[in-house]
Formats: sequence, C-alpha cells, structure tokens
Amino acid sequence: MILDGKNLSNKIKEDIKLKIKSYLIKPTLSVIQIGDDEASNIYINSKRKACEEVGINFIHEKFNENTLEQEIINKIIEFNNDNYVNGILIQLPIPKKFDTYKLLNLINKNKDVDGLTDINMGLLFKDNNNLIPCTPHGIIKLLEEYNIDLVGKHAVVVGKSNLVGKPMTILLLQKGATVTVCHSKTKDLGNFTKQADILISAVGKKNLITKDMVKENAVVVDVGMNRVDGKLYGDVDYENVKDIASYITPVPGGVGPMTVAMLLSNVLKNYEKNL
Repeated sequence: MILDGKNLSNKIKEDIKLKIKSYLIKPTLSVIQIGDDEASNIYINSKRKACEEVGINFIHEKFNENTLEQEIINKIIEFNNDNYVNGILIQLPIPKKFDTYKLLNLINKNKDVDGLTDINMGLLFKDNNNLIPCTPHGIIKLLEEYNIDLVGKHAVVVGKSNLVGKPMTILLLQKGATVTVCHSKTKDLGNFTKQADILISAVGKKNLITKDMVKENAVVVDVGMNRVDGKLYGDVDYENVKDIASYITPVPGGVGPMTVAMLLSNVLKNYEKNL
C-alpha cells in the first residue's frame, strides 16, 4: 500500500487554512537564502506556494554568496526581534564560506521552525518536543495516519544527518521502536536493512535500497530526492520494492509534501503560542 503523503499533507493544510481564516493578523514565515542553489530555489518556491495556500505571509530574503556574513547576522537578529515574524529558517545548504552552525544557532529557538538549533535539538533529545525537524515529524505523522504501530518494531534508519537521520532516531525511540542507525561507514548495509520492520532511507543516492535488501512486508519510507536527467528518484528502487513492502512512500508524493506541511504546522504553533 502506498503511504500517500500528498493526500495527508492536503488535509493538514486545509486544517491550518481554516484556523488562519479566523485570525485578523496572519502568521509570517521568513526564509533566508544564501547563494543560488538550484534545488534550494525549487524548495523555496514550494514553501512559498504552500504558505499562500493556507494564508501564511511569506518573506524571502535572498543574499548572494559574496554578501558579508554580518549582513546575514543582522537580518536574523531583525527577524528575531520582529513580533510579526513567527518562523525563521535558513534554506540549506549554504555556501561553504559561511558558518552554517553559527548562523542556525542565532535563530531564536521559538522561531526555529526547522528545529535545527542546538537548543531545540537538545530539547528533542530530552523528549521535550518544542519544535521538531519537519521531515522526521512528517514521517511520524504519516505512519500514524496509516495506524502503523511502532512499539516493539525494529526500525532501521539509513543516514545520520542532523536534518533527518538523528532526529528521526530520537522520534522512533520515543514511539517505542528499537532503532538501528546505518551510515556511510556501515559494512554490509543489506544485512541491517533486511532486518527492518520499518526501513527509512535518507541518504540521497538513487536506488540505494534494492529489493534484496528489504524484508517481506516491511514498511519502507523513502526520504531521498535525487534529480537525474530532470526526473526525481528516491533512495529506494520503488518499482521492485513496492511488491514486497506492506507500505511504501512514492517519490515524489510521499515524504516531501509532509515536510512542507510540518513546516506550516510549526509556524502556526509558534503563532498560537503568542495569541
């Protein structure tokens, strides 16, 4: 069965839209972009469109890669101090000359709608979910929508990034799963993935997960977004794996729409805290 992230995200967006209709002042999301990464341009346009759909004001501050870091710092501070801005995110990746860690941690923890500051990561580790990174949060919501019980299940996460892999691991542990994390240094990846009741791949490598690496009736969640010759592919060899998986996310239309829906949800959550 397909885990339809597009359908669920539309339901979540409709709920958000109805709530926002009742507010005189609309929530605001501010997105900071540094450089002109092609994928970032696509993701930002997707976020802009989603905000427009639900009634969230969208501010896009774009800096070229020759901008002085202090200018970007000043803009973050300005947004932190603006009571009408309810969410701030820095679109990643940014050019290597800039200190990603430093810039992210300048964002006020209560406006950090990507959940990537040290404070929010630390709170997540202590089971205090202030603002949860959007992709892992969206995956949990999608599994819950299909009544997939995680208690006692063996979940294997492929990828250890701060954006997906690590927070995904914490959320799965919170839900009672037993978790194995695999990464680029893991030897014999298939030996681990074949043991997974829940397999989540977030690497960014086309068709990394093949049919022989998946257990019969496993739940397979594909976070990969790999653009090859103008077409999107996931980490999972979807056409061959879908026949043995009990549930599987497509690419596109699976995790991606849920990531955007959770971003909107985080913006609204911040807005409602200050009502």
